[in-house]
Amino acid sequence: MEVLNNNSQKQIGQFVAEDYRTAAIFSNYGIDFCCKGQRTIEEVCEKKGIDSDELLDKLNSVINTSANQSIDYKSWPLDLLTEYIEKKHHRYVEEKVPVLRQFLDKLCRVHGERHRELLEINALFVASSRELAAHMKKEELILFPFVKKMVQATLDQNPIQAPQFGTVENPITMMMQEHDNEGERFRKIAELTNNYTPPADACNTYRVTFAMLEEFEKDLHLHIHLENNILFPKAIKLEKQFT
Repeated sequence: MEVLNNNSQKQIGQFVAEDYRTAAIFSNYGIDFCCKGQRTIEEVCEKKGIDSDELLDKLNSVINTSANQSIDYKSWPLDLLTEYIEKKHHRYVEEKVPVLRQFLDKLCRVHGERHRELLEINALFVASSRELAAHMKKEELILFPFVKKMVQATLDQNPIQAPQFGTVENPITMMMQEHDNEGERFRKIAELTNNYTPPADACNTYRVTFAMLEEFEKDLHLHIHLENNILFPKAIKLEKQFT
């Protein structure tokens, strides 16, 4: 059995990268494991006033439960991981955004006078949807193709031409900053929705919209986690093999 009680210096993102089931534990404590996954257990526990031994015990319990093991994304080849992110998470965003924007517009028209917070929620989601659309295109057209080229060059044992953006760390730095921005927007949305709890007078559309927003945030967390904690560090490491 793996002992975690000496892992207070281990980064949150590392825990989640090794076993995604630990994400639920961090979420229960209000710990951001995707955008701020570089923090250590010790750092976040000190800042939030959490008992680190208690947190590590719960992580230990999850990791040492063999049933229903989570998908081992960390073992996937990088080209497969980029394809998965694009086809699962990018498409999810593209499919859900128009529906959510339509529902939020309706809620603002019908309930906005009594629930003024809906106007801010809508504005935040509109901004997020626009930024995510641009963000995903940059990944699909610039970053992901270069990652795939590196993987193929490694398989063929060929050198690779330096990209126009200099080093893979440049677009990755930009992507991580944009991830932080979206993480912050959704923290505000979660706060304004009382963690996606519809008010007592909520109609069915109201309830469905809040449930969809919560699902959207969870998908975004996994999406960002796969990039920040697995894809990006591995891409940086892979590029160093060519220098």
